[in-house]
Amino acid sequence: MKLSRKQRRMLEQGKFEEEQHIEKLPKIRTIKPITDNQKQAFEDFYDGQNLLLTGSAGTGKTFIACYLGLNEVLRKPEVYDSLTIVRSVVPTRDMGFIPGKIHEKQQVYEMPYTSIFQEMSMEDDRRFYDKLKNQNIVNFITTSFIRGHTLKNTIIIVDEIQNMNFNELWTVVTRVGKNCRIVFCGDIKQNDLYNQREESGFKNFFKILHNMKSFSTTEFNINDIVRSDMVKEFISTADKLSISPNT
Repeated sequence: MKLSRKQRRMLEQGKFEEEQHIEKLPKIRTIKPITDNQKQAFEDFYDGQNLLLTGSAGTGKTFIACYLGLNEVLRKPEVYDSLTIVRSVVPTRDMGFIPGKIHEKQQVYEMPYTSIFQEMSMEDDRRFYDKLKNQNIVNFITTSFIRGHTLKNTIIIVDEIQNMNFNELWTVVTRVGKNCRIVFCGDIKQNDLYNQREESGFKNFFKILHNMKSFSTTEFNINDIVRSDMVKEFISTADKLSISPNT
């Protein structure tokens, strides 16, 4: 049985008498890319690149990022401790507006990952995401609480980046410590930022990544939409009419 870095440390520290007391790492389905752009994203990641995945809704950006990240963590437990998902809490930006404790507030923004990770599980398990969190294989954090953290030995998925202003994006990148890789996902057309200065900051962030050798960019288009035929038809028609959520 392969042990993660954390599990090996626990054994070395004598926190477990026998190896079988440690919960086995889960297995996930093998996912293969469908479109040419998806194949490019897979190849770039396997080549060791950090990724910037942008483009139309329904193209599988978040699913691809989560699959590549989780698969890498499970394949290389001696290298990575976990997968860390980072999101902004736009449109409120301040989680104080949502009732409940921190973990209860975060659950609203974690809902999409339940179905994403269910699709990856071997048994179509709807609780797979929660199980991975309970094993500390997957962690979730919002940009509201990432300051002061140093992320180490983890694959980082920064999701819905169109909803982050430049300061949030800057903060996330500067939290990255040793032995990490990072994947940014977003769709500019679904931007929830209303302040023009925030939008221009987002574009400047893109410029920085485009000029970094450690990053590869994949721009998904209408031909990459795999969610459903209706989504593909809707976005294609809106594109022809030059209509977007921000127009």
